Amino acid sequence: MPTSSLLALAEEQLTLARATGSGRSARTIHGGAGTPLRQTLVALVAGHELAEHASPGDATLQVLRGRVQLVAQDRSWPGETGDLLVIPDARHALHADEDSVVLLTVARG
Repeated sequence: MPTSSLLALAEEQLTLARATGSGRSARTIHGGAGTPLRQTLVALVAGHELAEHASPGDATLQVLRGRVQLVAQDRSWPGETGDLLVIPDARHALHADEDSVVLLTVARG
């Protein structure tokens, strides 16, 4: 089974995010269509966000670098390097307080 350096891939995605007008970049590193588990690296430049969206299933965010805020309805959960956040079963958004990379893991039913 091949191995990947999450830290190297995170730096790559952050470099790409810094080069875009949207301030974000993402790469699926495991899973995809038709599989129950998907893991995606998401890089956000400070001050940028993933706008509010629905959760596709049970999901977590592992903060690999930086500081983020997970926001759902009237609640907010801070996350920083090393933290694991459980994404609520509700519409939510992700804001980057500083240049950040998260590992999104989604288990689709």
